[in-house]
Amino acid sequence: MQALYAFFQSNNKDLPLGEKDLFSGIEKIYNLYIHQLAFFIELNHVAIILSEEAKNKRLPTSNDLNPNLKFINNKFILQLIDNIHLKREMNNRKISWTNEFELVKKIFNNIKATKEYEDYMENSDDSYNTDLLFILHVFKEQMADYEILNHFYEEKSLHWGDDIYIVNPMVVKTIESFKENSKLEFPLLPLYKDLEEDVQFVKDLFRQTVIKEAETKKLIAEKTKNWEVDRIAMMDVLLMQMAITEILFFSNIPVKVSLNEFIEISKIYSTPKSKLFINGILDKILFDFKKDKVLNKIGRGLME
Repeated sequence: MQALYAFFQSNNKDLPLGEKDLFSGIEKIYNLYIHQLAFFIELNHVAIILSEEAKNKRLPTSNDLNPNLKFINNKFILQLIDNIHLKREMNNRKISWTNEFELVKKIFNNIKATKEYEDYMENSDDSYNTDLLFILHVFKEQMADYEILNHFYEEKSLHWGDDIYIVNPMVVKTIESFKENSKLEFPLLPLYKDLEEDVQFVKDLFRQTVIKEAETKKLIAEKTKNWEVDRIAMMDVLLMQMAITEILFFSNIPVKVSLNEFIEISKIYSTPKSKLFINGILDKILFDFKKDKVLNKIGRGLME
């Protein structure tokens, strides 16, 4: 949707270039995923540095000299540090938090100030499960929707403010997938569930929506005679164009799935009334499709 919006707004109607930008944007989603995982490694690094600084104070306390190393020795974070796939992705994508010490330190100090951190550090249970559950809690409560961290990501990439809501569930799933006996080569989540199939779907939906622009706009215009198509919110038109394209040219996707997906997207990216407007127009268009028997759906239940 974002790539199509940019393409239609641009004066440059170079389809291969638009497609290239689309896949570049998708690839950056994985960069954000690796950033989030790498953040735990930097939390560990910051904790070590602060612990060493405390020892070197002019008048260190007994706690400074004999610090509680439970967080520094967190078994899950140590697994991430050694994970060969994360190391490779960080290296290949040039992802590092080493220049953001103050930001990571601020977030670490916020974590340290919580009751959960205090309870974790005082808990005599040093099991792997306790370590993993604490990190899961830290991510959900102090990282996943932390304003300062989100602002940092938005400055890195314009779309990361939206992409974070795709990436955060990936991070949670990754943490939950690790086990105490997970090896150094334990896999991270892939960018695509099925590389060949998913890439082809993305490519086809983008191309077909562009190629069929005039056709889908005409269908919309016929059902919005009380409005000029140019005066309808561009995002609403685009979402309807994508929905019509998917319904008409993707024979293996149920009609109901297409409708529900684009209605849900409209709730996030369009106006409060867009949901009802888009749903109403698409229902009228779908009624004509069924009447004229133009739908080519293969499989049981795909017409519903």
